[in-house]
Amino acid sequence: MNKTISLLGSTGSIGTQTLDVARNLGLRVIALSAHSNVKLLEAQCREFKPEKVCIGEAGYNDLKTALADTDIEILCGDEGLLELASCGDEDVLVNAVLGMTGLRPTIAAAEKGKKIAFANKETLVAGGKLVTDAVKRGNAVLLPVDSEHSAIFQCLQGKEKKIKRIWLTGSGGPFFGKDREFLKTVTPEMAIKHPRWSMGKKISVDSASLMNKGLELIEAVHLFNVKPEQVEVVIHPQSIVHSLVEFEDSAVLAQLGVPDMRVCIQYAITYPDRKPLNTERLDLFGKNLEFHKHDKASFPLLELAQRAIRRGGNAPAVMNGANEEAVALFLNGKIGFTELFDIVIKASEGGVEFIEEPTLNDILASDKAAREFVASHI
Repeated sequence: MNKTISLLGSTGSIGTQTLDVARNLGLRVIALSAHSNVKLLEAQCREFKPEKVCIGEAGYNDLKTALADTDIEILCGDEGLLELASCGDEDVLVNAVLGMTGLRPTIAAAEKGKKIAFANKETLVAGGKLVTDAVKRGNAVLLPVDSEHSAIFQCLQGKEKKIKRIWLTGSGGPFFGKDREFLKTVTPEMAIKHPRWSMGKKISVDSASLMNKGLELIEAVHLFNVKPEQVEVVIHPQSIVHSLVEFEDSAVLAQLGVPDMRVCIQYAITYPDRKPLNTERLDLFGKNLEFHKHDKASFPLLELAQRAIRRGGNAPAVMNGANEEAVALFLNGKIGFTELFDIVIKASEGGVEFIEEPTLNDILASDKAAREFVASHI
């Protein structure tokens, strides 16, 4: 394909799979960024030869030395990430940055009217209205990369968007069917072993706690302009049905496929076209597809997310920041798995001042305050 992409977050799970897609399609990669993985970023730069690359401040000198024999422009930190997001002339900007770091670059890219393949769910959760307003101002395009939102997006193509209900599927994670007593025994090593998807540690923990479904529910509300009560989460352990849309006439459309993120990434880049992809093909023979309600008592964070989006304002940003901090503490062995639930709920519901119509600075301050609350209450 005669297309160019810029890729923010190139060394993570989504980033490396995006580069698989770039190889498959013959895309030209004009910019790359990573937080700290200098070795992998250097290898990517030598293969794809981008014009610009950005690395976190701690890795800047090492990357500059490693790429001294090239003419690649090396940028640094949050300001460098903003420059990549706003200044390139790529056909598609792929945003695979993890966490709140992606908020300002996303808004900057949207205001420039870019086509954004979007995998940074925390940004839309925390700053949903700010992002969607920026998309409208810049006449930008948001193309979802997450498998569930890609499925919904695909179901809506060519249809009048008279949505009655969105069925947002989730695998249930590694602890589907387990009770609260079992969850007290969960270690980080157990939590990051997802039964279906290959993901980074943070998102794997979110999947295990069902917070990931809560974040995706909030994301769906903003992406598809629906009310929170129109999004129903259903546990589907086989991860074959990636989501469903029910329309006003009660017709239901679903998108199915094998669990392979490259399918979603490639469609976001090639949209509205489809291109060949060498991946496993879906075989439905002998398959049993199960659908279950989630266990509210054992996994309370999904309902927390529902309450946060109904309340609006800075509530989703507070919840997201508290969760990111708590997940980091859990992965470092500072708190237990169910303690993670408790501290995120406590921080989200009374730990930080509520702001009904937050600015960007308010969102960033709320995120910081939520993290500080969690860190001070362990």
